[in-house]
Amino acid sequence: MHSAPDLIEFATRLLDRAGMAPDKSPTIAEVLVEADLMGHDTHGLNLLAPYLADIRKGEMKTAGEPKAVADFPAAVTWDGDRLPGTWLVCRAIDLALPRARQYGTCTVSIRRAHHIACLAAYLKRVTDQGMVILLMTSAPENKSVAPHGGRTGVITPDPIAAGWPTAGDPVLIDVSTSITTNGMVGRLSKAGGRLPGKWLVDADGNPSDDPKVVSQEPKGALLPIGGIEYGHKGYALGLMVEALTQGLGGHGRADPIDGWTGEVFLQILDPALFAGGDAFVRQTEWVADACRKAVPRPGVERVRLPGEAGLARRRKALADGVQLHPGILGQLEPWATELGVPMPPERP
Repeated sequence: MHSAPDLIEFATRLLDRAGMAPDKSPTIAEVLVEADLMGHDTHGLNLLAPYLADIRKGEMKTAGEPKAVADFPAAVTWDGDRLPGTWLVCRAIDLALPRARQYGTCTVSIRRAHHIACLAAYLKRVTDQGMVILLMTSAPENKSVAPHGGRTGVITPDPIAAGWPTAGDPVLIDVSTSITTNGMVGRLSKAGGRLPGKWLVDADGNPSDDPKVVSQEPKGALLPIGGIEYGHKGYALGLMVEALTQGLGGHGRADPIDGWTGEVFLQILDPALFAGGDAFVRQTEWVADACRKAVPRPGVERVRLPGEAGLARRRKALADGVQLHPGILGQLEPWATELGVPMPPERP
């Protein structure tokens, strides 16, 4: 068990020693630890070792600013220039919040960013301001998700995240348009485990729960949400994400891609400039309350809202400490030794 501030300091120092600009390291560390606080442990500090490796290889840029491709009051496009995607998204939120307060909405498209980690880790930054956020990303170097009816990968898990305020906790959504993620498949493949369901398709087109079908040759693929029978739903959503993240920024699968990327669509809306903030919350709270009061099916204690469990985990972890997934610190220990950074202390 570790305190969140200790983990943030540990990650920050590793990034600093690896050569990341000191104005960027704390933001990257905070986003990664926020993911672990909310229970998204494949996209938290689990990503730090590969980020450090990309810094060393020169595939994640360590200094500089995004380049403006277009800048209108409520629509901005950046070339991320291979800068850390986590830092770029936080910068984009900082830019979009005041513009959304002025114009009702602001959209930022980011092309050629590095990976942006866990989408859920950004949402509370916006909902705490009484605003709505939509966030999507794709990685055009990756072709791990099969289109509905196909058996070879074409697109990525293409996550969609959204958050909005209610009278209580915000509703926070972070879902991939594939049934599972590459991170989970990779973790289970290393552990020799199986997926809970047949969420993959092998090279012959057969549904499978064996994560190795994605990495062995000939390769299989992840299935979109809905699986073999109803995967047209996840497939359609994935295509939407690809269009918004790559089409608006003008960079994606149609271009030569080198390295780990993050193409990003970010939109912030201020309800105050529509029907009003109070009117918005009156509607969102009514629906949230109705969902909480819905009669649960057998075996379900109660109906929860998206993000409810993650926010509860976050509060508990901030109070009692973060329980990292086994192996995360193990993969960071060689980096800590090499870079001369003490491992974070354990708390009782």
